[in-house]
Amino acid sequence: MSTKIFVNLPVKDLQQSISFFTGLGYSINQQFTDEKAACLVISEHIYAMLLTEPFFKTFTRKELADTATTTEVILALSAESRNAVDTIADKAVTLGAAAKDPQDHGFMYTRSFQDPDGHEWEVFWMDPEYVHQDTAAAHN
Repeated sequence: MSTKIFVNLPVKDLQQSISFFTGLGYSINQQFTDEKAACLVISEHIYAMLLTEPFFKTFTRKELADTATTTEVILALSAESRNAVDTIADKAVTLGAAAKDPQDHGFMYTRSFQDPDGHEWEVFWMDPEYVHQDTAAAHN
């Protein structure tokens, strides 16, 4: 069995978050969705549980990060191409996301944005030839 990841994210407005992420092209698993939470399907093995802040607080004794002043995590998702990176980031901006300037490192291209709750997302493409070379060097 392969490992799946479920990232839990607190959200202020669940419906706004659902609209944002479905606008980016992701889907919601209705089986694990109610008025307190939504299961965002990013891929076959990656999910984000969007939890209303009061519900999220039932899972921790710590304070929630104030995403206006604090970064709690940067969620990085790979894309198939530079164009795919731009497509996703441009959609996010159209849906109201705050975005950073693209970063082009030659072998890697990234675009970052903040969702409606201030969580930072980074979409990146990495040249497969670069990854292959780096992997081969690691095995020698």
